[in-house]
Amino acid sequence: MINSKQKGFSLIELLIVVAIILIIAAIAVPNLIRARIAANQASAVDSLRTLDSTATAYYNTYEDGYPGSLGVLGPAGGPSCNAAGMIDPTLASGQKSGYSFAWTPGTDPAAQVPAGCAVAGYVDMFSVSATPFGFPTGTTYYCVDATDVIRESNAVITPNAATGCPAAAQPIGNN
Repeated sequence: MINSKQKGFSLIELLIVVAIILIIAAIAVPNLIRARIAANQASAVDSLRTLDSTATAYYNTYEDGYPGSLGVLGPAGGPSCNAAGMIDPTLASGQKSGYSFAWTPGTDPAAQVPAGCAVAGYVDMFSVSATPFGFPTGTTYYCVDATDVIRESNAVITPNAATGCPAAAQPIGNN
């Protein structure tokens, strides 16, 4: 005798389960992308704070002005005015958490290169801009300079070597 009752799921039941999973994914994925963008943007702002404070520490420690490049703040051998070891290698490479960091030195080099330093620093200004790699890494552009004000914009920020971040970029939290 053959049992006509088969155990298992029908095709309709499986399609309903798949549809429910797709609906849940459609709700969750955009929120996940927004959370990733927010985390990358927060990391970029934190990295700019780090770069601003380490540039000031470099200025005061080595009496050579602000560094001429981002790499000078990074590690390489022992701490010196050529490789201060003040930031991690990832940030010193210019890329971190979906953002690319570009260092713009000032226009007024130090009058004398301190002993042991390869090149003079800049006594007037420095700027660092943070540009997202693209969607979904971030949507906001940032900039910080020797004025210690982090600025943001929805468009690319191009710092001026003499004056720093453009005034058109608003201080964070004020737009």
